[in-house]
Amino acid sequence: MVQIHVKQSEERQFLYECPATQSVDTVIRDVVSIHSLQTRIQYLYIEGEQLSLYGPAKPHDNGEGQTPEGEDASSSSKIRGPYYNEDPSGKRTGDGFSFTCIQVLLIAWGGICLELEDFGLFFCFQSLFSWFACNAKFAEALRRTLSEAEAYVSKNQVLQKIPLELGVLKDHVLNINGAVMICYPMGLPNYDPVQQLLCGTFKGEEPFDPDTAQLWWAGKELMRDKKLCDHTGKNEKTKIIAKLQARGRDPPPREPPVDKETQKALMAWCYKQQHEKKKLDDNGDGLYMNSSSANPKAMKSQFQGMPVIRYG
Repeated sequence: MVQIHVKQSEERQFLYECPATQSVDTVIRDVVSIHSLQTRIQYLYIEGEQLSLYGPAKPHDNGEGQTPEGEDASSSSKIRGPYYNEDPSGKRTGDGFSFTCIQVLLIAWGGICLELEDFGLFFCFQSLFSWFACNAKFAEALRRTLSEAEAYVSKNQVLQKIPLELGVLKDHVLNINGAVMICYPMGLPNYDPVQQLLCGTFKGEEPFDPDTAQLWWAGKELMRDKKLCDHTGKNEKTKIIAKLQARGRDPPPREPPVDKETQKALMAWCYKQQHEKKKLDDNGDGLYMNSSSANPKAMKSQFQGMPVIRYG
């Protein structure tokens, strides 16, 4: 299996394996799909952590102090739920929307249900509504699911030489979706980043088009109408470092011959050698004249059995 190290940046990189006889078009489509899912999971990890701690996102302000729901965005006199946790950034509700009288009664009923958890009745009527923050048990399960998915797509997989698989990535996204639905069975608002990421409507960085994306290796574009072995050879143990690029853009920069850590170590070694050489030059002027290797009659004296006479 040919191993392709797709390295878009230091944080965004992964391994992909395929046969040498695989068509380049199929390789590009798979790599684009894996890159898209990796990006989505990394965003889900960031936003999902905030969701588990501070609840759903706040509605967007229309500039007049009114949210799309007609709610005063600057109002601070709100009745909070039992799991309220204020968001320091102010982007999330910390609990949910402001409560009406009916919702206050539902909170009270939810508190009664929580008291019944000790008797084995784990179901809580409160969790049926998305304006409540989820309880600690569900939030912990969500964070655990997010951590597992983030660990699978991290750059440490490259160091451990573990390639990413498209099916496993899809399973992680489904697991995150399931964990979110457990926390919020009625669903999240459409403007929440987690909901947008799960539905594919999140406006982040521009994704690569699988029909037009290009794959570059060693300063050359891998042509879609050829097989991978036409570019890399028939050796199944080949490993290359490639980069994705959108059509119509300049070729991506080549990978440096050494990484940053190796370059730092090499520069430190060169500086140390220069420092030692300078120290010898400053302190060793004329000392070599008194060494035995600098005496032209040392061999003659050794054969004659005479001691070496030093002057000065």
